[in-house]
Amino acid sequence: MSPSPTDPDAEAALADFARHLSAELGRSPHTVRAYLGDLRGLLSHLAATGVRLGELDVAVLRGWLARLHADGAGRATLARRVTAARVFTGYLHRTGRLARDPGPLLAAPRAQRPLPAVLDERQAGAVLDRAAADDDASPAAIRQRAVVELLYATGIRVAELCGLDVDDIDRERRTLRVRGKGDRERVVPVAAPALAAVERWLRDGRPAWATPASGPALFLGARGGRLGTRTARRDVRARTAAAEGGAVSPHALRHSAATHLLNGGADLRSVQEILGHASLSSTQIYTHVSIDRLTAAYDQAHPRA
Repeated sequence: MSPSPTDPDAEAALADFARHLSAELGRSPHTVRAYLGDLRGLLSHLAATGVRLGELDVAVLRGWLARLHADGAGRATLARRVTAARVFTGYLHRTGRLARDPGPLLAAPRAQRPLPAVLDERQAGAVLDRAAADDDASPAAIRQRAVVELLYATGIRVAELCGLDVDDIDRERRTLRVRGKGDRERVVPVAAPALAAVERWLRDGRPAWATPASGPALFLGARGGRLGTRTARRDVRARTAAAEGGAVSPHALRHSAATHLLNGGADLRSVQEILGHASLSSTQIYTHVSIDRLTAAYDQAHPRA
């Protein structure tokens, strides 16, 4: 006899799992609800196929995912369901409800990574030239120009920019000390226009807002505290609002910097180091935008092109 969608054993296991997520692992109510929502679909699949909870194996899990895919589930949805299933089956195995854990045998589909949006070099030049020509001498305008120049010149993340201190700048070597993800530190070269914009901020902008509580923070808000990421994003959008195609984000400036470095002949590993990627595969997403340059080089250089 097939279990119903509310099979007592399966429902009890799911309730215990929810308590485990909340009480033992400290997951948020939102995360617990998301797991339960995904896993109720799995329990319904078990009921529909006549499989009891203790008989759950990788073939059953793959059948469930195949049905979801046939019903139109996307890669991101399938990947999330795989994650939920792995955590659940691991818990079932540890608590003696499954003799073997099939979760590690379940492969997650790779989510499609969107291609990064970038400015072309002409657009980037126009944005920066417009920022440099702005004669507004207010601290806010000076900071905006310095933020945009520095993000594009270095390709650093907006959170990394907000975490910079004054002494992270080495003016003689034209470098910037950056603390990235995982508190990893790296040194990034800085172009002269960006350094000039930062110097102007330090001379004419920062002193107007600095307080005894400002500490060593390079970029400040109007009240003297360290610049926050939300305000930095607003700075970038305000400074690029008149750009062709509309305002861009700090991430778009990072993408643009990486792309233009590759277009200019920088090798992939150097760009990886500048961006602070732990893996080269993260940097390789930028290579697609250089395909025109590569094609032109191929057409010019290959004897059979």
